Amino acid sequence: MKYINYTFILFIFLFSQCAMNTAQQEKKQVNILWLFGEDIDPWMPVYGDSTIQTPNIDFLAQNGVTFTNCFSMSPVCSPARSGIFTGAMPTTIGTHNHRAGRMVNKPLPDHVKVLPELFKDQGYHTFSEGKDDFNWSYDWNDYWSGSYTEKKHFGKTGTGSWNDRKEGQPFFGVIELYGGKNKNKPKHLVDPKDVKVMPYYPDIPSIRKQIADHYNQIKVTDNEIGELIKQLKKDGLYENTIIIFFSDNGYNLLRDKQFLYDAGLHMPMIISSPGNPDLLKQSGVREDLMSLLDLTATTLHLADIEVPEYMESQNVFDKNYHRDFVIGARDRCDFTIDRIRSVRTEKFKYIKNFMTDRPLMQLQYRSHKKSTIAVMEAYKNGVEFSSDWLSDTRPAEELYDLEKDPYELHNLASDPDYQAELIQHRKTLELWIEETDDKGQYPESQEQLKAVFERYGERCINPEFDFLKATK
Repeated sequence: MKYINYTFILFIFLFSQCAMNTAQQEKKQVNILWLFGEDIDPWMPVYGDSTIQTPNIDFLAQNGVTFTNCFSMSPVCSPARSGIFTGAMPTTIGTHNHRAGRMVNKPLPDHVKVLPELFKDQGYHTFSEGKDDFNWSYDWNDYWSGSYTEKKHFGKTGTGSWNDRKEGQPFFGVIELYGGKNKNKPKHLVDPKDVKVMPYYPDIPSIRKQIADHYNQIKVTDNEIGELIKQLKKDGLYENTIIIFFSDNGYNLLRDKQFLYDAGLHMPMIISSPGNPDLLKQSGVREDLMSLLDLTATTLHLADIEVPEYMESQNVFDKNYHRDFVIGARDRCDFTIDRIRSVRTEKFKYIKNFMTDRPLMQLQYRSHKKSTIAVMEAYKNGVEFSSDWLSDTRPAEELYDLEKDPYELHNLASDPDYQAELIQHRKTLELWIEETDDKGQYPESQEQLKAVFERYGERCINPEFDFLKATK
């Protein structure tokens, strides 16, 4: 009788242990790895461009979800990064001016928590390999593990790794792939004569070289992704890691990066779980509108972490996910002060230029570069291309029919046939500015402008700097 009882007790114990182990496995926290490609355009086969082959990006797409209509909230790195790490529009929380909050002490609003903080609160190891480029002042150790270097004007650059974590600890990691800034070369180079030149650029050697260079940079990025996948496998992390590949803004062509045309805002976005499809449980292609801002809430959802109420970010895997429009914003970049807003819907793009007293291509950090000078010379010499964007004036409003005019060449704002669309998009923007209290409508602080002036000196030609020139 005692023998039977002990056997029964032993059976119950072993059964309960097995159930506990199963429950623990089911509750195992997933790893999230952001592969952050800087300044990368979606010039890839998965986006319909067969100029080059990208087998590793294709592999992620085949084992995940490819978003074909993801648009950044800003066409320059630091505001875009400030958005996706907070889940709030930069214009809402005051991080919209490029590289603000470094030259002066400017913390985030108290209610805003940064993504790595939210992961750390849930026991995650967090690391960053590459630059942060946030538009606020902060303590590195509040966000990330590992060491870092810092340059006053360019922010903090981390050297962390998933291998720095405790045994069994899940991780949220960000690895920067230098993409459009990568100086490495692939084994086989794209020949400039084989690329297509957009109709808003002159067909000249320097433009062809820039375009070919970017294809080569994407090939290098693809190779880097392949090596990281191999390393995940080697370190036994592949089966429990969701990989998200994306970029922050368009490539550094003159009309693309820093401006609100699709070439500056259209981003690659692939969410993949190649080691374990059950982590994502979705695959295929999504063509609905997505804001890059939604990366934040989606990442938290994938890790089963609650999304804070202040966030404007949305989970793209929510059954009710939908965006009627995506807002884009451009404000001060380096020493160049501007304010432009865009409303991107499925079929149309509306752009509002608030500072029509200055040309679109006013003095900027690229003005002295050979590629810029070559474009300007072609323009002056009468080379044929769609060159309205190089004019000394610009319209207050722009409207483009994206189905008929994907390069955004023909401004329909004054076309009687499109007045209904113009009014609708204008009202959408006006309401958004009011509801979010768009901080771009307020002058930048004199303290911040003084810091910019001290950094860039005589290049600060905008009238906002006149009060500083008067004191010299």
